[in-house]
Amino acid sequence: MTGDGSKVLRLSSTPPAPPVTHREPIPGGSNATCLSRTVPGPTSRAFLAGSRFTNQGFRFFRFALLISVLALAACASPSYYWQASKGHLGLMSERREVGEVLADPETSGELKARLELSAEILEFAERELSLPSGDSYRTFVEIGGPVTWNVVAAPEFSLQPKRWCFPVAGCVSYRGYFHREDAETFAARMSRKGWDVTIIPALAYSTLGWFDDPLLDTLLRKSDAQLAGTLFHELAHQRLYVRDSTHFNEAYASFVETSGVKRWFQSRQGDADDLERWERGRQAVADFDDLLRSARLELQTLYASGLPALEMKDTKRKIFETLRDRYDDLVNSGWQGQDYFSSWMAQDLNNAALAGFSAYTGGRCAFAALLAETGQDFARFHERAAAQAGLDAADRERWLNQPCAVIASPADL
Repeated sequence: MTGDGSKVLRLSSTPPAPPVTHREPIPGGSNATCLSRTVPGPTSRAFLAGSRFTNQGFRFFRFALLISVLALAACASPSYYWQASKGHLGLMSERREVGEVLADPETSGELKARLELSAEILEFAERELSLPSGDSYRTFVEIGGPVTWNVVAAPEFSLQPKRWCFPVAGCVSYRGYFHREDAETFAARMSRKGWDVTIIPALAYSTLGWFDDPLLDTLLRKSDAQLAGTLFHELAHQRLYVRDSTHFNEAYASFVETSGVKRWFQSRQGDADDLERWERGRQAVADFDDLLRSARLELQTLYASGLPALEMKDTKRKIFETLRDRYDDLVNSGWQGQDYFSSWMAQDLNNAALAGFSAYTGGRCAFAALLAETGQDFARFHERAAAQAGLDAADRERWLNQPCAVIASPADL
């Protein structure tokens, strides 16, 4: 608000909170999932004929009805679905059409520029990446921080994350909350049961096309490349999503994100410096991925060794200490002092942290090979990716995890 009480729409400067990690070394529990069921199709509008429901009101009604079905159909408690319903409906109720915000004389020039850039990115996504956005990201919401907080949990001596099963989304290796306090409460409960736990803040999320997802002010505060990448990533989830396969879904969307941003930069004139900075950051991601993969291999070997629990716990601690030392060396010698992943490394490193990161970074080479096979045609690429998604779970994982040298040349990566 201004001094005279009028409202000025501008981007908040409040940074998102860093990841929070909870862990207590108590023996871990089962990784069992529970059965999810098919959700009925969209409710008919016929019985609403003559009512005063708007299209948005109908979507709200449909979501509330869906949540009531979900509460009966999967293993999470009704209170979990209630917080999801409240959080989502609260977010949707605050939406404003982007055109309305742009036409508002109280909207800051900075916010207008970011909204206009978002529209250009969405047009590019549809034209060049075969990612139709429909009505998603055509509205705007100001929230001032992360939109959700995702809890990832893994046993004390395993890198296999716990999975939770939900109708529609299927089984996923995280559990999302709209309020940080709720996520922390659940994470602390899991930690007391012996799980390694981490909490990951998210600046955007996708309802997989069920609803028209809004643009959030937290996302608009990011760099041009991060804004474009996040939109490409979330639209990819709408284009292709495999129930019960977090690894495939995130690998696919992350590859579309990275490849899309590169093509987007190449289409713009005068952005050579930005492209170079983005490529340096992309190389840093690859370096970091290699670093974490090495730590994962050491931990997997340890956990399969059959050593006594106390000895295994001590060796685990040393592996994570070595990971920090190697990261410091990488920052100082490989990245010339640029600390790209400082907030991630600031957390209490554990199995859950590694599990959450790996879901987004695996499968890069497998998808690069698919795109190369199609002559860089994204429409055909999505079709090929959908075919791979149709493999049974074991074959799909084998395909994703093939070594890069087997499936793609360096020029494709």
